[in-house]
Amino acid sequence: MTQLLLDRRRLLAGAAGLVLATAGGRLALAAATGERKFVFVILRGAMDGLAAVAPYADAHYRAARGSLALGAPGEAGGVLPVADGFGLHPELGFLHERWAAGELAVLHAAASPYRERSHFDGQDVLESGAGRVFATQEGWLNRAVGLLAPASGRTAAVAVGGAVPLVLRGPAPVSSWAPSVAPAAQEDTLMRLTDLYAGDPLLAPALAHAVETQGIVGQGGEGMQAARGRDAVAGYRVLAAAAARLLTAPDGPAAAVISLDGWDTHAGQGASAGALAFRLRGLDAALRALKDGLGADWSNTVVVAASEFGRTVAENGTGGTDHGTGGVALALGGAVKGGRMIGDWPTLAPAALYQGRDLAPANDVRGLFATVLRDHWGLDRARVTGKVFPDGAGLKLHDGLIA
Repeated sequence: MTQLLLDRRRLLAGAAGLVLATAGGRLALAAATGERKFVFVILRGAMDGLAAVAPYADAHYRAARGSLALGAPGEAGGVLPVADGFGLHPELGFLHERWAAGELAVLHAAASPYRERSHFDGQDVLESGAGRVFATQEGWLNRAVGLLAPASGRTAAVAVGGAVPLVLRGPAPVSSWAPSVAPAAQEDTLMRLTDLYAGDPLLAPALAHAVETQGIVGQGGEGMQAARGRDAVAGYRVLAAAAARLLTAPDGPAAAVISLDGWDTHAGQGASAGALAFRLRGLDAALRALKDGLGADWSNTVVVAASEFGRTVAENGTGGTDHGTGGVALALGGAVKGGRMIGDWPTLAPAALYQGRDLAPANDVRGLFATVLRDHWGLDRARVTGKVFPDGAGLKLHDGLIA
């Protein structure tokens, strides 16, 4: 992949108002999937799944969670009820709407095969799709889009929110977009730069691609500042709206990855209000912006949001939670047959906790990814569980999840 690393390349990327890494060519692959889109939202920092989707009716929930426990439906700060004694955090109103519309499914007690508590190692396993840390330098989604159109030479997927993450690294061509705090260049300046580097075989196509991508996204400086800043609601929304514009552009890619940081809540986490509630409000706003931006394409889209691992069941001494194991994964979109919980629930009984402190990892999150690849993109199961996830022969897939 071409990386814009030299000083003059940074100038070109900044002049276009973005940070871009690209394999060249137009953003295209949607035709290979019958216009079926897939968005993977990585919640970096380990989101507390027991707060996002609270098992409020579990007999051990309130005693185990202490001051972090959310109220029952109808109580002040209570959860938004879904099914089987579970409820969404009160800041997840859009997700509750999607549940009611039959477009949200929840996989609780979900985890990758990783069983330690390092963010970096956990994200490595989540994104590589392998069974252990540093097993491969390629990502499972790159391998998947490579199976869609391995010889097309087109850009298969786009990363939104920073450098190309591990999940998209590999031989299949991908690109990335990230907001820039630098002022956008004047059109005359861009024209002069285009003329200046017209004969450069590396920089000319990179600049053209950067300008094209920024034109699709169309964000102004204020939105860029929000995405780079501390306002999770505004920043997350900017990234999601940009992903929607890229996906719906003519010849847009089949997949996008959105990285949302800030989920490490060691202190002052809060329950219905507080630091985590603010992040959840941002996630909810981002997913709403994604749906709105996709428009008619929402009906052909699957979005999966997941984190590298969950957090401890019990509150720690600083009003937060520490790194845990089992978390939650959300699958939503017009192509999802939702309105249901999927997978197994191990309960919060003390004897059922992993190492006496964590929600047990009852469900391999790779099974959810594999289900989407098989049933949404039509990839052969044997190739998904043998090539995309090299040690995935035993993965449990979720039949009937995809429309």
